[in-house]
Amino acid sequence: MHEALFTPVRLGAIEAPNRILMAPLTRGRADPGAMPNARIAEYYRQRASAGLIISEATPISVEGYGWHAAPAIYSDEQAEAWKPVTEAVHQAGGRIVLQLWHMGRIVHSDYLGGQPPVSASATTAPDHAHTPTGRQPHVQARAATLDDISRIVDDYGKAAARARAAGFDGVQLHGANGYLIDQFLRASTNLRDDDYGGPVENRTRLMREVLERLIAVWDAGHVSIRLSPNGDTQGCDDPDPASLFGHAAKVCEELGIGFVELRQPGPEGTFGRTDVPKQDAVIRAAYKGALVLNSDYTAEAAEADVVSGRCDAVSFGRPFISNPDLPWRIRNGVEWAPNVNVPQSWYLPGEAGYIDYPALQPG
Repeated sequence: MHEALFTPVRLGAIEAPNRILMAPLTRGRADPGAMPNARIAEYYRQRASAGLIISEATPISVEGYGWHAAPAIYSDEQAEAWKPVTEAVHQAGGRIVLQLWHMGRIVHSDYLGGQPPVSASATTAPDHAHTPTGRQPHVQARAATLDDISRIVDDYGKAAARARAAGFDGVQLHGANGYLIDQFLRASTNLRDDDYGGPVENRTRLMREVLERLIAVWDAGHVSIRLSPNGDTQGCDDPDPASLFGHAAKVCEELGIGFVELRQPGPEGTFGRTDVPKQDAVIRAAYKGALVLNSDYTAEAAEADVVSGRCDAVSFGRPFISNPDLPWRIRNGVEWAPNVNVPQSWYLPGEAGYIDYPALQPG
């Protein structure tokens, strides 16, 4: 069944054996010190039949870290702890790229010794932050100085080098969901009047500079980006998303990155409005590399979008939590197991709801 999903696809320099990708999923299972561990290695090993695994969002610096128990990549010790993870995936025949994360204004000051987080401008995110002591209201961020921006670009480069040393098959820039890159992209959170604010050419400047740094560490074919171009995400919005994300796609085309992944939530999506037009056609027109769509897909819808040429692959998120052998289930028409104890089990520590979902795939 769904034969188009099981044809190989080239994602830049990465050859994927099928078009069913595993989307990045924050799970909060790291050890103290933001260290990857054996549970994380087993979790990804179980899901190695995906055409490509995009790892959970992984902080590049202490400054960008704002999710309790997320594994990070800002120290050599953390990079060393990622090696058993990549080895486990590779031994199981899989491929995995590391998603690089700076949360910007979503970082609560509790993670920063009481100091404010950094963002494009001095704005405050809506709702609450997740902290070690529970949910707390977000605090106002400070606007990044030019020195801050230079340092942040360097932090991305150092994290990319550590990811390469740890054995990953590439890196993805997290440019979506209202985090730092998205905060620079969108007009509601970027109020700057310098070279990083105003017209879309300026608001995409940080994205371009980070991608260029990642390419310098790897090469363009091993670098990708995730964007969320449809409506409000954690208070980030833009009055003209077609112009903004069309230009962002043009930057990706000029740089020749390996693939672009778009989060496009459906009616039950976690982030983003559903009453705004989808922007994938605008991005498809400007960017000629591999396009990956994500969010709320069924196997039938994924097959249809690949067959029609709307996208080259589909990344599945929540279905991979409870179905470690999701590609096998899709190919054999087997019903997907539901997530249990949701959403609590998504982020709780321990093995329950993490590596205890059984696979039905023989062998």
